[in-house]
Amino acid sequence: MGTQGQNSSCLCVALQCSQAGGWPVLSSELPISRSIYLTTKERFHEFLEAKGQEKPSQETEAGDPGGNDLGEPEAKRIRLEDGQTGDGRTEDGQTEDGRTEDGRTEEAAEPGEQPQAQKRARGQNKGRPHVKPTHYDKDRLCPSLVQEPATQCAFGARCRFLHDVGRYLAAKPADLGPRCVLFETFGRCPAGVTCRFAGAHLGPGGRNLVRQEQGVQAPPVRNGLDKALQQQLRKRQVRFERAEQALRQLSRGQLPGPPSAVPEATEAEGAPAQDPQELGTVAPASGPVQTCGALTDEDIVRLRPCEKRRLDISGKLYLAPLTTCGNLPFRRVCKRFGADVTCGEMAVCTNLLQGQTSEWALLRRHQCEDIFGVQLEGAFPDTMTKCAELLNRTVDVDFVDINVGCPIDLVYKKGGGCALMQRSGKFQQIVRGMSQVLDVPLTVKLRTGVQERTPLAHRLLPELRTWGAALVTLHGRSREQRYTKLADWRYIEQCVAAASPMPLFGNGDILSYEDANRAMQTGVAGVMIARGALLKPWLFTEIKEQRHWDISASERLDILRDFTHYGLEHWGSDTQGVERTRRFLLEWLSFLCRYVPVGLLERLPQRLNERPPYFLGRDYLETLLASQRAADWIRISEMLLGPVPRDFVFLPKHKANAYK
Repeated sequence: MGTQGQNSSCLCVALQCSQAGGWPVLSSELPISRSIYLTTKERFHEFLEAKGQEKPSQETEAGDPGGNDLGEPEAKRIRLEDGQTGDGRTEDGQTEDGRTEDGRTEEAAEPGEQPQAQKRARGQNKGRPHVKPTHYDKDRLCPSLVQEPATQCAFGARCRFLHDVGRYLAAKPADLGPRCVLFETFGRCPAGVTCRFAGAHLGPGGRNLVRQEQGVQAPPVRNGLDKALQQQLRKRQVRFERAEQALRQLSRGQLPGPPSAVPEATEAEGAPAQDPQELGTVAPASGPVQTCGALTDEDIVRLRPCEKRRLDISGKLYLAPLTTCGNLPFRRVCKRFGADVTCGEMAVCTNLLQGQTSEWALLRRHQCEDIFGVQLEGAFPDTMTKCAELLNRTVDVDFVDINVGCPIDLVYKKGGGCALMQRSGKFQQIVRGMSQVLDVPLTVKLRTGVQERTPLAHRLLPELRTWGAALVTLHGRSREQRYTKLADWRYIEQCVAAASPMPLFGNGDILSYEDANRAMQTGVAGVMIARGALLKPWLFTEIKEQRHWDISASERLDILRDFTHYGLEHWGSDTQGVERTRRFLLEWLSFLCRYVPVGLLERLPQRLNERPPYFLGRDYLETLLASQRAADWIRISEMLLGPVPRDFVFLPKHKANAYK
């Protein structure tokens, strides 16, 4: 293994970097031909449009003898001619969940034309069509008829949904497949006649069949939002006595201390998670709590900080909380490949306190997630502390994480995310207040600082230890860097000593087991894997088995198929559930396309900050999975979820993740 600087120019598909232009030339030692794998953008898409029936001409176009313009994307060639580096490193930025900010041009430059300065495709696709899954299911059947047993509609004649099952079935689109994942998994499909795979479990007269021998199993997902609690949150009827007490002490400049006892009207704080129906009704302190079983000391006496549950995850592989792509089905895929610790997507504390269903959905936990936490984002001690108390008595988690690393302007300008690193007073109150009201460990995820040349993490880490944080994860980039350049693991190594004895996890640019081994040599307690898991969810297996996995295209398609099955279980198998699963699949494919198969690499490993040239895979499917065009991702989704609706539109969240 060489250093990062020596390896940063490595990117190639059966190729080697030339000394002249920085882009690959053929190595005579490999028994493969450039004409088989390397290609141009035009020939790449010609091959896909031909649906793999025949390969394009094997002759290469005339160009630089060093091979500089053979496999380069057009936008990269333009950047190289503008004087930018040609060592394989990207200089483009990315959003908080790993998306690059410097994209490809929508139209390639004409051959022979002098390329003109083009506007960089960066930033989010804010003008993209936000089509909700309900848009594709306009003639919906009333939920009162879908649930079993059917009930009378509470809205009567004012209901805007259909109540005629025969009319609904006549207008319903054809089934997407002969097998229903929910029916095969649980013995019963909750979607009933609205299921897009209903032919597998509908009997005469549209009756929903149930497998008696299998029995009806409840979906194994925890941390749902109870309706009664949601109503109380919306009406602001929930009392936060512990949070208010901690905030009063902080406002007077006192360190919050554990009270000797909790008032009778408060819920049993140290008790394990109970039924959400009970939790929702005890929040207003209006009378004694209805309990079940014997009363123990844990029910009435607050735990001291030294008695809190320990978070011992040293040496474990930690899947980072990934906005949009880090959903429950994706976490299940990563758990299957060896992820030890998982964390839900970033949830905004104010939205949780308002009882928003979409925000509470980010807290859901599957039974396979044995070590699971949730991540909160907020800018003020009162909302963060109250939200922590609310989660402490309503959800089942092993730790709560504070997001101090989000770089996007929407969060930063409100004082959250990375901005907390410069607001040490508020940051201290948030950590102390949340640590006081939580019975589970509190962790923090932060970046090196706000400005690239002014790191702050090494100053904050000793303070975080005294404030009450049990563990800190450090991403080796500043907010200013976003995801450009390489993560600074030398600085992370310095921070390990500053944080001791508090465990410190490192994060940044891990895409192979060599990267993980090199990261562990810095002394960190473990590594957090973010974008690497999006490109290679099997990366956890590679790290544990210390090998490179030359996974085939059919195996990668099977992983996507498992994701769609998990998505249908989680979001439902009706039209809304299918299209929501498809949308998250397409967002994930915008990262998967950046993976280069191990069998095509001349030098291992692939680097996370390198972008491959255009290449033809060993078969049609491998080539299709390498496409960077959204239309090809939609084609892959149709292989798994059937044809898209007639007016289906998709653009990834970031402009650089696909081109037309």
